[in-house]
Amino acid sequence: QVQLAESGGGLVQAGDSLRLSCVASGRTFSSYAMGWFRQAPGKEREFVASMDWGLGNIYYADSVEGRFTISRDNPKNTVYLQMNSLKLEDTATYYCAAKRYYSSTSPGAYDTWGQGTQVTVSS
Repeated sequence: QVQLAESGGGLVQAGDSLRLSCVASGRTFSSYAMGWFRQAPGKEREFVASMDWGLGNIYYADSVEGRFTISRDNPKNTVYLQMNSLKLEDTATYYCAAKRYYSSTSPGAYDTWGQGTQVTVSS
C-alpha cells in the first residue's frame, strides 16, 4: 500500500495559478489510480480530478474542467494538479488519494489519502 504526501498549496489571488504535488511511497505507484479531492469548511469532500493507472483515462469535475490539469510522473511516484484561473470558490483543503487501477469520483472508493494541503484564493 502506498503512502501519500501533498504539497504546493498556498494563498493566491483570483486568476492566479498553483501546482499541487502528491508524492507516493512504494514501488507499485504506476498500478494505482490517483485522484484529487477538495473539502471546504462545512462542506462535503468533493471530486476534482482523477487519472487511471499507468497513463490512463482522465476525469474532471465540471467545475474545474478547462482550468485544472491532472498529470502523473510514474518514475517519480508523483501526481500533479495544475490549477489555473483560480476562483474564490476553489478555496479548500486539497487531498490526493489512491486506489488500485481504475479511478472513481467517489471519495469512499479510495483506500489511501494524504494529509491535505490548503489552497486559499483571495479577491
